[in-house]
Amino acid sequence: MFTGIIETLGSVQKIEQENENLHISIKSNITSELKIDQSVAHNGVCLTVVEIVDDVYTVTAIKETLDKSNLKSINIGNSINLERAMKLGNRLDGHIVQGHVDQTAKCTEKKSENGSYIFTFKYDIGKSNITIEKGSVTINGVSLTVVNSKKDSFSVAIIPYTIENTTFKDLQINDVVNLEFDVIGKYVARLMQQ
Repeated sequence: MFTGIIETLGSVQKIEQENENLHISIKSNITSELKIDQSVAHNGVCLTVVEIVDDVYTVTAIKETLDKSNLKSINIGNSINLERAMKLGNRLDGHIVQGHVDQTAKCTEKKSENGSYIFTFKYDIGKSNITIEKGSVTINGVSLTVVNSKKDSFSVAIIPYTIENTTFKDLQINDVVNLEFDVIGKYVARLMQQ
C-alpha cells in the first residue's frame, strides 16, 4: 500500500530483457535502506526488489506490468518516481494507492497558471475507468486531485514543489503516463455495473 507522495527520484542505470520480462536497475539515494523482497512503487507501479549492488537495485517487470504501464518505454538515464510502501501508523498524506496501474494516458496539454501548472490527460474509456471532479487519481505514482473531469480526459493542478520533486518537471505533451484510478471509486463503479 502506498500514499502517492513521492519519496525521491531514481535514475535508470540498466535495462535487461529476459524472455518477456524487463530487469530494471535503478540508482537511488534510498537504495541503502532497501532490502531484497521489498515493494517499491516505480512511477506508480509496485515492483519487488530482487537485487542490490552498492547504490543500485534491480526490479523485474513482467509482461502483464509492461502491457499496462509506461515501463516498457523507459530508457537508461530516465528519472523515475519512487515511493516505498507506507508504514502502518503513519499519516496518509495522499490517498490509498495500491501500486497497480490500471492503464496509461497521454498528456495532451501543459500550461503554467501563474503559480501552478495544469496538465491534461486523455485515456481510453474502453477500460471502464472514470474520474470525478475533485476525486483522486495517481499519475506516475503521484497522488493528485482531478479537475475538469470529462468522459475520456481530465486535468490536474500541480504546485511548484511537486513539479520540482517528481518527473512532472520533464513531462511533455504526448508523453505516456501510468494511471491508477481511485480504488474506492473502482469498487463503487463495479457494484453499480452489477
